[in-house]
Amino acid sequence: MSRLWDKGAPLDERVLRYTAGEDHALDERLVAADVRASIAHAEMLRAQGLLSAADAASIREGLAALAAGHARGEWRIGLEDEDGQTALEKRLTALIGAAGGRIHLGRSRNDQVLTALRLYMRDALAELAAGADTAAAALERLALRQGTVALPGYTHMQQAMPSSVALWAGGFAAELRDDAEGLRAVLRRAGRNPLGSAAGYGTPGLPLDRAATTRALGFDGTQEPVTAVQLSRGKAEAQLLFEVTLLMQDLGRLAADLLLFSTREFGFVELPEAYTTGSSIMPQKRNPDVFELLRGRGASALACLTEALALCAKLPSGYQRDLQLLKAPLFRGIDLAAQSLDIVPPAIDALQFRPAGIDIDPGVHAAGEAFALVMKEGLPFREAYRRIAARFTRGGK
Repeated sequence: MSRLWDKGAPLDERVLRYTAGEDHALDERLVAADVRASIAHAEMLRAQGLLSAADAASIREGLAALAAGHARGEWRIGLEDEDGQTALEKRLTALIGAAGGRIHLGRSRNDQVLTALRLYMRDALAELAAGADTAAAALERLALRQGTVALPGYTHMQQAMPSSVALWAGGFAAELRDDAEGLRAVLRRAGRNPLGSAAGYGTPGLPLDRAATTRALGFDGTQEPVTAVQLSRGKAEAQLLFEVTLLMQDLGRLAADLLLFSTREFGFVELPEAYTTGSSIMPQKRNPDVFELLRGRGASALACLTEALALCAKLPSGYQRDLQLLKAPLFRGIDLAAQSLDIVPPAIDALQFRPAGIDIDPGVHAAGEAFALVMKEGLPFREAYRRIAARFTRGGK
């Protein structure tokens, strides 16, 4: 048997290629999490008298050896395995013998893969939130370094109010820290233990202790009732991707500002050469490709979110194979956010605002002058507004 569900009947290879799809490749990143969950499950079975101490020890040692070998690149999941769960159980049984066939008692691939996914998402959320905080810290360093540099504040793409590097950088830093908090909030859903719900209806007659695996794996709670587990599929994934989309939009707006500020016409900022590329035809050019791609990848994040939402939109209750397709947009979204957050802090640390190139229209102080008239003469604001407006040939909102 090459798959956990094989009963001896031949399978058309086209069916395997279509149903497994890219699942075997995607599951590579879940091996370590799957091993953690499998060891916790085996220890629970032992404590419940459903697995001997000797078999539990063999399973624990065998899984640890397989995880270490996978980390060293000694084996990979193949299409013939169908998925990571099959690959692990096959290799475990080959390594330790019949005891490997006892590990699946009380679970299904449905709760097994979801447990691994949630463990993986917990780690990814922590890393992305830390990355957003790191990017915010880089902006805060910029505010300390050049915060007193005056900038025009824009509305409707027109110079409108006085601003500064401190205000500009501080605004983005605050929103990135908000994004970090949003990512951490996803743990409300990703922190519930699905293990032991099996195929979605529990394990009738089998005395599992789901609270034990909840404690062992550090989940915040056990997801109940078991029928809620498969209905929850896609929610934590979509919430994570929603927060990633908001994060990428903030990074994209930051990039859009810097792209505009770095043009010859603006000349506000000098982008670091190490974060620009050259032109294949124009010898003088340095291109801000990093920031352009950062601006564009918000669209990629939104596409991942839309795919995840659409996959689950009208599914009936219980497990459906469509849910397998959540992995690809989830992993893509996590990866593009992680890659973006890796490059933003050093790029921010290396850029410089150019005070000499910043031309500020004196009109940006008009609102402040109106406020001063109110404070000095006690005028209604609208009267002060009209007096100041009369000094300018052009008005605006």
